[in-house]
Amino acid sequence: MQSDELLEREVYLRLLNSIKNEHDKEVLKKIADEESRHYEIWKEYTKVDVKPNMHKVRWYVLLGKLLGYTFTAKIMEKRLNEFNQMATKEFIDELRESVSDIDIILREEDEHEIELLAMIDEERLQYVGSIVLGLNDALVEFTGSLAGWTFAMQNNRLILLAGLIAGISATLSMASSEYLSTKNEGGKNPLKSASYTGIAYLITVLALLIPYAILPEKSYTIALIIMLALVVGIIAAFNYYISIAKDLSFKHKFKEMASVSLGVAAVSFLIGLVVKQFLGLDI
Repeated sequence: MQSDELLEREVYLRLLNSIKNEHDKEVLKKIADEESRHYEIWKEYTKVDVKPNMHKVRWYVLLGKLLGYTFTAKIMEKRLNEFNQMATKEFIDELRESVSDIDIILREEDEHEIELLAMIDEERLQYVGSIVLGLNDALVEFTGSLAGWTFAMQNNRLILLAGLIAGISATLSMASSEYLSTKNEGGKNPLKSASYTGIAYLITVLALLIPYAILPEKSYTIALIIMLALVVGIIAAFNYYISIAKDLSFKHKFKEMASVSLGVAAVSFLIGLVVKQFLGLDI
């Protein structure tokens, strides 16, 4: 526990340089100072100096740069607070016998979590709606298209060609639609909203096309299965991120998004078979 206080302090101080929001910067600086004070309290009882796990420090700092300081701070506090929640009453009572300040430390750790809950001014979270729009539309629309093309064309190279053309066109369409929508509604920054939507859509499109690009032409069934697995993986990863950063229910959002995307894919798959049979095409 003494080492973990330094772990949090080191991570927060290293993240400060990448934070533009002054309020969030002050919150993290205050928490870092309190973690340092907690370390000194533990040291009074342990009588030893300890060091933080630098591998974990570097990992959390990397997460902060890739996924944002809000997500990183919350997931780190969540992991460390799980220990306090799992600690039995008997264990806490035993600690109280030798560590009179334990209640102060536990109370302030809870306060840290509450303060972190309010830290949603980070830019990428301000535009999470735009990211959701691009990601969700790509997953629903593009998953359905790929499923339909898979058994209509039955050739990975043709599916890849159609996917690239349709995906890039749809990316530009979605980004421009988001720009006009945000501008007409008086949103914060139409260009940034459009950029987040377009980037989310394009990344999703390229990820779903990977199996069609690397597998042989006639392995379209395997490519479809891998693509659907990627869909589930992307939905799980994104909803986990949002559930941590914005304190939402992971299970509910995941089930909702996965059922819609896979449901559309199933319907489109059947449409592809029916259309191919009806038109009598053999590609």
